[in-house]
Amino acid sequence: MSQGKKIVRSSCRGCHGVCQVLVHLEGDRVVKVTGDPESPTSRGYLCPKGAAAPEVLYHPDRLTHPLRRAGKRGENRWSKISWDEALHEMAEKFVRVKRESGPEYLAIGQGTGRPYIEFTLRFAHAFGTPNFVAPGHVCYIPRVQAAGMTLGQLPVCDIYGFGGEAPACVLLWGCNVTESGSADGMCGGMLARALRKARRVIVVDPRRIGPAERADFWLQLRPGTDGALALAMIHTIITEDLVDHDFVDRYAFGFDKLAEHVRPFTPKWAEPITRIPAEIIRGAARMYATTKPACLQWGNGVDMNGCNFQTARALLTLSAITGNVDLPGGDVLWVAPTKVKPKSLFVNRDQGGGQFLSPGMKARMVTAGQFPLADFCHPPMFWQSVKSGKPYRVRAMWIVGSNPLLTQTQSLTIERALREHLEFTVVSDFFMTPTAQLADLVLPAATWLEQDDVVSLHKIWCVLARKKVAQIGEARDDRDVIFDLAHRLGLHEAFPWKDRKQYLDWLLEDTGMTFDEFCERGILVGEMRYHKYREEGFHTPTGKFELFSTVAEHLGVAALPVYREPVLSPVSAPGVAAKYPLILIAGNKIREFFHSEGRQIASLRSRNPDPLVEIHPETAASLGIEDGDWVWVESPSTRVRMKARLFDGIAPDVVNAQHAWWFPEEDPPEYGWKRSSVNLLFGDAGFDPDTGTEPLKCYLCRVVKE
Repeated sequence: MSQGKKIVRSSCRGCHGVCQVLVHLEGDRVVKVTGDPESPTSRGYLCPKGAAAPEVLYHPDRLTHPLRRAGKRGENRWSKISWDEALHEMAEKFVRVKRESGPEYLAIGQGTGRPYIEFTLRFAHAFGTPNFVAPGHVCYIPRVQAAGMTLGQLPVCDIYGFGGEAPACVLLWGCNVTESGSADGMCGGMLARALRKARRVIVVDPRRIGPAERADFWLQLRPGTDGALALAMIHTIITEDLVDHDFVDRYAFGFDKLAEHVRPFTPKWAEPITRIPAEIIRGAARMYATTKPACLQWGNGVDMNGCNFQTARALLTLSAITGNVDLPGGDVLWVAPTKVKPKSLFVNRDQGGGQFLSPGMKARMVTAGQFPLADFCHPPMFWQSVKSGKPYRVRAMWIVGSNPLLTQTQSLTIERALREHLEFTVVSDFFMTPTAQLADLVLPAATWLEQDDVVSLHKIWCVLARKKVAQIGEARDDRDVIFDLAHRLGLHEAFPWKDRKQYLDWLLEDTGMTFDEFCERGILVGEMRYHKYREEGFHTPTGKFELFSTVAEHLGVAALPVYREPVLSPVSAPGVAAKYPLILIAGNKIREFFHSEGRQIASLRSRNPDPLVEIHPETAASLGIEDGDWVWVESPSTRVRMKARLFDGIAPDVVNAQHAWWFPEEDPPEYGWKRSSVNLLFGDAGFDPDTGTEPLKCYLCRVVKE
């Protein structure tokens, strides 16, 4: 290797941070990022987002200094200020709001599960506010909640084969991670390997995704009817006695109630609902139940509909009654490394700092009581409360790593709340966005190449090292900013470490390594054990896998899985469907982008330059639409402009629209965000009554040629 060149092992965070990588440097400059072929988590895999990290790092439009608004909101007039000035102003404003109105008048907002997640919620609770606004209700959290109530921990498809056996059958349900890159601690490349090795593959998806091409069964259900399909599969397995009686009799609770409950939910019942022939449902259920070991890999297709918690419970039930829980090649419960203090919220609830929130303060959350399973503010109702002032109007907000104008529904309400009603707003991000343009302070966030970290949010079974290799301007890790502000506010009990370097060393102190020594090693792995429930039981009130959930019953939620028809569907709203006859799928991950991120990155944008809507060729022909035509996608709320992509892998009455589109190359402050953002199409109906999720995978629309 020539002088000045070196390679640093690290962990990518272009999306959900599971791929180990090699960062190539020439002097102090990062020149490329490649997959690490020796990584047990990713085996050399890297998606385009990870490979584009140097472009993000050095992009000329990166935010590099704190900015204070110098004109009216939306005028794009800014003054450069120091970090000390920015933090002083934040502390002063937050303290004033707390003194004059109470801590709940500050809200903390965040985006998807980036590294800051370990401290954003902790900061909110330490400050005293219950008003924490995050997108978990439409992504991942419904599955985490369902698993927590059902068996105490989220099971994960055992694609790594630590027990010496790979999945013989993979049930891929509403998950396209082999295309999108990674999610929920699952590497798309590793899942693709598992799919190739599996004897049987079953894909449940309204779209013909890649794995469906070779699947034994592709169950092309009507969007939003996942719960009906799951119940019919449970019915088949029970009535045909394909049940693992040893597991059910010894380790499960409520099987008799379940068997009686699913009696009406026959495949014949499900056929007109799902549009899948009854015999196909039976065949898929039989294959799943009789091919051992089998694992379930699920995704946002489960989360983003009006019956997500109940559907997740039904899918967990499938795993249990077939005996695929915590066995090699099945749905496993990861074992974390023993000597590393867990900071993942999924294995250490104290990380969120709930112990610092005053008793009874949760009842002061703006949207408290709206949905029984909502741990955080319900975003659509939160923004409505800022606009209406009911039950009270939050005065200040810190939005970390989020662009809610693009990534949340009720976008015009959000715009009005930011522009007219919030007194003081801070946004932390990599680039100026439509949301940041309406802030009072904008803070430059560090990319993953500018961070030191012990990575353990989703992986659980291991912790990875992330090593800082670059510094652009004055960009700072969001967690360092939280540390500084917390200390200025006197929140030392919640943040007792001097700085985050000391915190990282503290996480590792029982291993005998400092953070720098850990970086040399790169990974620590837990010692995987299977069938742990045989000695330990499950972490539920009964100590068993709760087919009948005692916790859900206590909360007033259906204790056995139920199916609910989407509120806005051809079945439930035939009058609306007469005018808007197409079923809209939205919220799908795009391989090149991470939600609203990446549109200004040349290598990524060139692969997907325009906002696309998939439409069946027959439907397109009937509407006079050709591939590449610009069209309007219209809902009862409004319309957005997209480019048609003809695709015969969806049903003729289904369309699939890319989400979170804006155009950074266009003029600020709007950057054209109102033209093609699919979230504008969704109204205020159809929320899941348990979790509050919007029906992003099952709405109604029509398509008109421009």
